[in-house]
Amino acid sequence: MYLEQMCQPLVLYEVENHQFVEVQTPQTTEEWKSVAEGFSKKWNFPNCLGAVDGKHILIKPPLGSGSFYYNYKGCHSIVLMAVSNADSNFIYVDVGTNGRVSDGGVWDNCSLRQHIENGSAGIPEDEVLPNSSTTLPYVIVADDAFPLNRHVMKPFPHQNQNLEQRVFSYRLSRARRTVENAFGILANRFQVFKKPIDLEPQKIEKIVLACTALHNYLRKPSITPNLCSDANNVNREQIPGTYNLMLPLERQEHNSTANGTNVRNLYMKYFNEEGAVIWQNRVTAD
Repeated sequence: MYLEQMCQPLVLYEVENHQFVEVQTPQTTEEWKSVAEGFSKKWNFPNCLGAVDGKHILIKPPLGSGSFYYNYKGCHSIVLMAVSNADSNFIYVDVGTNGRVSDGGVWDNCSLRQHIENGSAGIPEDEVLPNSSTTLPYVIVADDAFPLNRHVMKPFPHQNQNLEQRVFSYRLSRARRTVENAFGILANRFQVFKKPIDLEPQKIEKIVLACTALHNYLRKPSITPNLCSDANNVNREQIPGTYNLMLPLERQEHNSTANGTNVRNLYMKYFNEEGAVIWQNRVTAD
């Protein structure tokens, strides 16, 4: 049976104990707070709703598509945008945007961003950080490919960071590794990502969605207790996986909102004071 014929049922049909195999995005305040609790306990980043990143999935361009799928690396792709939880499981996926669209444009068009911006995502109200009197919004952690705003945090510019900025950037990067690990596991587990996919884009979207759903299913302890391509050492530092033909998003300049800059500065202050951990200065020292 052809792969594309198999994938749609895998996403939609029951496979075990009458449970559906699908990526489930939190819908309520309680569900989002459960995600945030995982990041606080495992990665020392409170009020974190997830880690976001995107990858270009290489494809063979459809006949007559011209440069529609042509990306910044000089090849053809569609974009997989995803958010992971603290365990490197996907909690949101958006796939299908053509590789020609700027990476900032991909995030701007994601339904999750739109729901967060218009207040319909169900995310919690601002909350006091642990051991602190500082109240800050819940955020998603990202890298330089994303714009800085009230609900999306990214590192400080790499050049000329002072110690406090390095501490913030490091604490953020530890939390963000969860989504990098998720992509690494996905690429290593499913052979379809080893070469450009030669199918119609609509079928490719179904395959990618099925793979992300199966990624979560196969990571259940009852299914494959130790099956993982990426690992972390005792300091929870990433041991990189192989990303094969999943290209990273292009790094671009984005305008930061004043509110986003203020929120980042307050998180930086917290991580260097009440929220400091004993090993961070050693790791971030010059």
